[in-house]
Amino acid sequence: MTTLRVKLLRSNAQPPRHASAGAAGLDLAAAIDAPIVLEPGARTAVPIGVAIELPPGHEGQVRPRSGLARRHGVTILNAPGTIDEDYRGELEVLLVNLGQEPFTIRPGDRVAQLVVAPVRRVSIERVEALSETARGEGGFGSTGVE
Repeated sequence: MTTLRVKLLRSNAQPPRHASAGAAGLDLAAAIDAPIVLEPGARTAVPIGVAIELPPGHEGQVRPRSGLARRHGVTILNAPGTIDEDYRGELEVLLVNLGQEPFTIRPGDRVAQLVVAPVRRVSIERVEALSETARGEGGFGSTGVE
C-alpha cells in the first residue's frame, strides 16, 4: 500500500478519509470557522486545513462530489484540480455554484474528493511530422455526438 503523509494545519481540520471500503477518493472537508454562503454563479476557495506529501511519482486529483453536483449544482471550477507531488501548502478547493439557489458550506462539510494517482513522466522529442491517424486533426466533436 502507498502512504499519503498528511499534516493538519488548523484545529478544525480533518484528515482526508475514504467514506467506504471501496471508495476511490478520499473525502476532503471544509476547515472553516463559519458557514460560507455560495450564491448562484459565485465561486470561492474553501480551505481544507491540511497539507500533504504525495508519494514520489504521484499526483493528487481533486474531484467534485457527485451528490453536491446532482443535488445543488455545486462543483469544482477547475475539475479535476491537480496537486503536484512537490506541493506542500494548504489544500484548497475552488467551488462554483452552478445551481439556482444559494448553497451553504458549513464547517466540516465534505466538499471534494482526492484521488491519488500515478503520473508517467515523459521526455520531449521535437519532430517535423507526427504519425497519421484516422482522426487526424479533427478537434472538438469531430468523432460525433453519440
